[in-house]
Amino acid sequence: LVRAVVCTNCTDIMVKFLKPGKVVIITAGRFAGRKAVIVKNHDDGSADRHFGHCLVAGIAKYPLRITKDMGEKRRAKRSRVKPFVKVVNYNHMMPTRYAIDVDLKNAVPADVTSNPSAKQAARKDVKKIFQERYVSGKNKW
Repeated sequence: LVRAVVCTNCTDIMVKFLKPGKVVIITAGRFAGRKAVIVKNHDDGSADRHFGHCLVAGIAKYPLRITKDMGEKRRAKRSRVKPFVKVVNYNHMMPTRYAIDVDLKNAVPADVTSNPSAKQAARKDVKKIFQERYVSGKNKW
């Protein structure tokens, strides 16, 4: 026998934790297993996507290991970061406990999904930001 328990004095307030700057791991698709940062979230969906989703900027190809024996040219080449920018359903991402304080809203415009040239420009800006952050050693994640 299963009995339903009703709580009369409970408040059902869901805390919004998927905010811009939150680090997530993509769990499905081409970039599965890759880390990304939320740029803009749409909790209730939008006109073209009727589900909760968000715009993310992530790392498609991570930098390679560097040793002290390598020259400057090889270090620079191995320190490259290849980014991606895409819209992801909430069901296809896993949030982490980390959040970074990088403002990607200026780098990634809202029309990035419909405009291919804007998406390409956004990828370039995100690459510059991520690579600068990697070289300076600010990433905890």
